[in-house]
Amino acid sequence: GTIHLFRKSQRSLVGKLTYEFRLVAADRRSWKILLFGAINLVCIGFLLMWCSSTNSIALTAYTYLTIFDLFSLVTCLISYWVMMKKTSPVYSFGFERFEVLAVFASTVLAQLGALFILKESAERFLEQPEIHTGRLLVGTFVALFFNLFTMLSIRNKPFAYVSEAASTSWLQEHVADLSRSICGIIPGLSSIFLPRMNPFVLIDIAGALALCITYMLIEINNYFAIDTASAIAIALMTFGTMYPMSVYSGKVLLQTTPPHVIGQLDKLLREVSTLDGVLEVRNEHFWTLGFGTLAGSVHVRIRRDANEQMVLAHVTNRLYTLVSTLTVQIFKDDWIRPTLSSVPIANNILNLSDHHVIPMPPLKAADNLNPVTSTPAKPSSPPPEFSFNTPGKNVSPVILLNTQTRPYGLGFNHGSTPYGNVLSQGFGIPGMGATQGFRTGFTHVPSRYGTNAHGQPRP
Repeated sequence: GTIHLFRKSQRSLVGKLTYEFRLVAADRRSWKILLFGAINLVCIGFLLMWCSSTNSIALTAYTYLTIFDLFSLVTCLISYWVMMKKTSPVYSFGFERFEVLAVFASTVLAQLGALFILKESAERFLEQPEIHTGRLLVGTFVALFFNLFTMLSIRNKPFAYVSEAASTSWLQEHVADLSRSICGIIPGLSSIFLPRMNPFVLIDIAGALALCITYMLIEINNYFAIDTASAIAIALMTFGTMYPMSVYSGKVLLQTTPPHVIGQLDKLLREVSTLDGVLEVRNEHFWTLGFGTLAGSVHVRIRRDANEQMVLAHVTNRLYTLVSTLTVQIFKDDWIRPTLSSVPIANNILNLSDHHVIPMPPLKAADNLNPVTSTPAKPSSPPPEFSFNTPGKNVSPVILLNTQTRPYGLGFNHGSTPYGNVLSQGFGIPGMGATQGFRTGFTHVPSRYGTNAHGQPRP
C-alpha cells in the first residue's frame, strides 16, 4: 500500500478516552475523587446484594441515590478535565458545556430510576411479597453514611452551582416552612435550616427516615405494604429533587438567557446606547455558555466621524462586567445625502392643467371590428348584450397626472361615437389639434394652454 510519511495516526474512541483519563489522573486533586469512586462501587455492590436478600424495594430506591452519587463523582472529574483543556478551533468557546451535559444526564438518569421504582411499586400493590428485615436497617445506615460523607467531603462545583441556581423542589419548600417554625422556637438552628437546605443532604435524610419507619412497622405489625409505600415516597422525592436541576441545565444547553440577568443586561445596553458616537445597538444575543459563564454578541452602529477603537473599548468595558465571552461588531453609518437636480424646470410643468394627458399611440385600422364594440364582427354571431364606448384591449392605457374628479352631468351630451369617426378624426387631446375632446366630446374647443382659438399651436 501507499506509505504516508507525515500522516498522523488516528486514535480510536477507546484510545481517546484513555488519553483523556490519563490527563485527568495526572492531577493530584483527582486522586481523591477516584478513591471515592472505587469505594462507591464496592458500596453499591453490597447494597444490591442486600436488596435482593431482604426483597425490599424501598432499599432498592434508596440504593439508586448511591448510584447517583457515582454519577456526581464522574461529573466532578469532568469539571476538572474542563479546567485543564483549552479552547480549540473546533470548540472555540471551550469545553464548559460538557459539565452542563454531565449534570443534565445525571439528573435525567436519576429520574428514570425513580420512574422504574414507581412501576415496580405499582406491580407490588397487586401482590405484596414478604420483606425480610435482617439487613434492612444495616443497609440503610451504610448508604446514609456513605452518601453524606461523599457529599460533604468533595466539593462538586457543577452540582453546587445547580442546586443554588435552580428553583426549589417541593420537598425543600415543605422543609423550609417547618424549619421556620422550629427556628422561631430555637433561634440557634437558623444557620442550619435556613434559608434552604442542601437538596442532596435533605433527600438522603428523608429517605433514611422512611426506611427506619418501614423497619419499625414491619417488625411490630408485619405490615409489608409499608415497604412499597416507602419506595413510592422515596421515588417521588427523588423525582421532585432532580426535576428542577434537569430543567435548569436543559435551559443552559438550549442557550437561553438566564431570567435573573435580563434586567442587568437591559440596563447595560441602555448605557451603551448613550455612549458618544453610538447611534444604535441591535442584533443583541446573550446566552449561558456554562455554569456561571455568559456569552453574547452585539452589533453597534456608530457615526461616520466616530473612532471605532474608542467605541469598541467603551462598549466592551461596559458589557464585560456581566458577559465574559463577548463579540462586538462595529460598523459605521452608511446614509447618503440626496442629490439636488441642477436642470432648469420648464414653466409649463409647474402649471399643469387637469386636462393634461399623455398622448396615446394611434389606433390600428381594422376592417373586421364592430363599430359599436371592440368585438370582431361575425356574420353568424348574435349582437352583444352590452356595448361600451371604449377603445378595446389594443389601446395602451391613458395616464393622467392629475386625477381630480370633475362634476359630471352639467348638461353636456355624452353620446357614443362610432369607431369610424374616431379613426377618421383622431382622439381629442387638449393642446394637440382641433379634434374631438377626450373628456367633453366637443370639437374645435380651444384648450387652456398651448393652442390658439383655431386649434393651431402658438408660435
